[in-house]
Amino acid sequence: MNPLPRGKAAQGMHGPMVACVQMAPRIGQKRENLARSIRCIEEAARNGASLVVLPELSNTGYVFSDRQEAHALAEELPHGESAQAWADAAQRLGVCIVAGIAEREAQQLYNCAIFLDPSGVIGKYRKLHLWNHESRFFTPGQLCVPVFDTPVGRISLAICYDGWFPEVFRLAAIQGADIVCVPTNWVPMPQAQGLPVMAAILTMAAAHCNGLMVACANRIGTERGQAFIGQSLIVGSDGWPLAGPASQDQEEILYAAIDLPQIRSGRMFNAFNHVLRDRRTDVYAAMPGTGKSNPL
Repeated sequence: MNPLPRGKAAQGMHGPMVACVQMAPRIGQKRENLARSIRCIEEAARNGASLVVLPELSNTGYVFSDRQEAHALAEELPHGESAQAWADAAQRLGVCIVAGIAEREAQQLYNCAIFLDPSGVIGKYRKLHLWNHESRFFTPGQLCVPVFDTPVGRISLAICYDGWFPEVFRLAAIQGADIVCVPTNWVPMPQAQGLPVMAAILTMAAAHCNGLMVACANRIGTERGQAFIGQSLIVGSDGWPLAGPASQDQEEILYAAIDLPQIRSGRMFNAFNHVLRDRRTDVYAAMPGTGKSNPL
């Protein structure tokens, strides 16, 4: 058994912390992946994490051979084996957990992230934007962008390719989110020498433009020929990394302090400019695509 991933920069932090678990799930080995994820959650909790984020499809692996395999590995929520095991861990450890999972509802499959606190599963998000072969297995989500009130802040969720769509983070921000947790399975893309990977650049931009903390937990390894790039990171609401990027090929746990006063006050750039209140909602929709009014 490989040793547990060790955390970076957990020392010296006080107050609530978010942890991003970078791990290597193995396709189809659900029970083994689940057990390893729980050991990682336990490690993060021992290091003081209040909120733990796991990768996309963390209990099943990502590259399904066909829809039949995806369907067999998916679970009904909230009563599936993985959801219940994570719920037990959240209760036992007193933490909140965000975990990527394949959801089965009747004959539909969804690339899903669930949010758990010590009381159990309290909500879910279904990936809105499907990447590449995902559309062979999954139905695009239709639950929009949720925001959950928790003792560590107002938490929203997104998954991987959703990060290429600014509307996702904007909808989270204008609903009052403080932190967006992003289970992800980033894959290689064209890279400019000397610059961060595109996923990191987009994450930093989304955080800065919306005044949000963003916590991205990626996976590592190669699965059925598909490589994954690691480089998980946690970004502050000013757009600069608080932890990471992690390595490209090692299991790690990243930690960052959750400073709600700083997140919320940082949206005010100066005496005249607030990144959310300055929006020209007389020109464009306040809540694009929802028909809702702006709560700010």
